[in-house]
Amino acid sequence: MTRFAVLVSGRGSNLRALAEAAKSKRIPGEIALVVSNRPGAKALEFATDAGLPTAVLPHKAYSKRRAYDRDLVRLLQAYDIDWVLLAGFMRILSEVVVEAYPQRILNIHPSLLPAFPGLAPQQQAIDAGVAVSGCSVHFVDAGMDTGIIAAQAVVPVKHGDDAAALSKRILKAEHKLYPRVMRWAAEGLLDDGIPPDTAARLLLP
Repeated sequence: MTRFAVLVSGRGSNLRALAEAAKSKRIPGEIALVVSNRPGAKALEFATDAGLPTAVLPHKAYSKRRAYDRDLVRLLQAYDIDWVLLAGFMRILSEVVVEAYPQRILNIHPSLLPAFPGLAPQQQAIDAGVAVSGCSVHFVDAGMDTGIIAAQAVVPVKHGDDAAALSKRILKAEHKLYPRVMRWAAEGLLDDGIPPDTAARLLLP
């Protein structure tokens, strides 16, 4: 059974979606560890209530990013983690982690990458006046939101949307998309670092 670690920093809504999918047995894998860089993250409360193993690795205890990432890798290896899923983890991973888990780290981002990488992508989409936005699950590399895209979900941008309204709509799509890609990983469909067929990679509204 594939062993996943989910890295979180905030409330953990995507963690909840992933955990529910794994618990339902739709995915031949398990969340073997939830790691947060923030001791007070709401996601940890959910993980504890759900009976998931948790660990806190506070980034403020480290003066060097690479030192933090080395300890993160040691922690992941101690739990025999196969895949790492970033779910609102507000840190950029260095090559220390990327090289330890090549093509085994996924992230979800609230835009249709390569459009609007980085911070505040929902506001970026509104400012650009686009008709559609969405979310992307991508492999993590050394860049910021630059890895190979595994799957995307399209979300309409409605007249009068602000960033909060668009974010809420995109989040619902994230909760459908991320478990799908998690299942692909557990089934070995992502072992070559590329997604399956093109048709399966796009969720339309």
